[in-house]
Amino acid sequence: MTVQITVEQLAALVGGQFASTADLQLPITGAAAISDALPGDVTFFGNIKYLSGLKKCRATAALVPLDFAEEIGPVAIRVQNPTLAFSLLVEKFVPPPITFAAGTHPSAVVGRGVELGEGVSIQAHVVIEDGVKIGANTVIGAGSYVGHEAKIGADCQIAPRVTVGSRSILGDRVILHSGVVLGGDGFGFEFSNGRHIKIPQVGIVQLDDDVEIGSNSTVDRARFGRTWIGEGTKIDNLVQIAHNVVIGKHCLVAAQSAVAGSSRLGNYVTMAGQTAVVGHVELGDQVIVAARGAVSKNFLAKEVLWGAPAVPIREAKEQMAMVRRLPKMAERLRRLEQLLEAQSAPAARIAESSPER
Repeated sequence: MTVQITVEQLAALVGGQFASTADLQLPITGAAAISDALPGDVTFFGNIKYLSGLKKCRATAALVPLDFAEEIGPVAIRVQNPTLAFSLLVEKFVPPPITFAAGTHPSAVVGRGVELGEGVSIQAHVVIEDGVKIGANTVIGAGSYVGHEAKIGADCQIAPRVTVGSRSILGDRVILHSGVVLGGDGFGFEFSNGRHIKIPQVGIVQLDDDVEIGSNSTVDRARFGRTWIGEGTKIDNLVQIAHNVVIGKHCLVAAQSAVAGSSRLGNYVTMAGQTAVVGHVELGDQVIVAARGAVSKNFLAKEVLWGAPAVPIREAKEQMAMVRRLPKMAERLRRLEQLLEAQSAPAARIAESSPER
């Protein structure tokens, strides 16, 4: 069934303010991005590069920042955070979320001494080993595996085909997407007598409350102690977190990034796509590593880093500017060499023609 509300009702839902006089009774029946929006849709403006598109947009209404003053076709509704407000509105125009009934599917295998909280849902072909504890209202998706003595908190969402290794500890409201592996052995070897000898990895993985990890990412168990991901940290798809790494609270780690063994990231650290941190490195709070940066040494709080090896971004930009000037510098050097050769040629000819003494 189609949901329909008025522009006035929509603004009230997000605490919005009207930027100009408008028909407040216009109907809103959907939500869409600027490029896809049609009459009846609400859209949002969260990035300045989409301003030209917004001016041509056919949407009925648009959520814009509080200081927005441009003339646009849609009814402009000013809000504190257009992106966040839009995400709340989208839920009104899409089908209700999928829910899972509490209980254990007949095909699941549940070991001895397992404790399941109220409302837990165990889907088809799940394996729960002995001694596992799972908190209330958690969902374990089809084909997932939970190892011996693991502890999973309340309201967690474990997608299909996830592996939670033995003795791993997950807080409340943790989200693990398909293909995540927690608690695989760390990459620990010692070279001796011409061979790589495996070092036992006997520690655990701990994820605090509200951690989310994207598809096909891995968090290795510690050699000893714990590999620890702090509260509220969000990890993207295809990320590798090595053994004994500690990541602080509310960090962001984007796709195809990696943190090598025993490194420590502070709180609110951001690692953009395809970034890397070598082993035994420490990054302070609020450090940002720009895309494809490779961090090879410690940095204090609030640094913005770029490059390989990563350096403060001002220094990295200066280095890049110098590299781009190299062709012109090489050409100038070639001309200087030619000039010096031209100036030295007459003297050389005179020396060659002088009679021997």
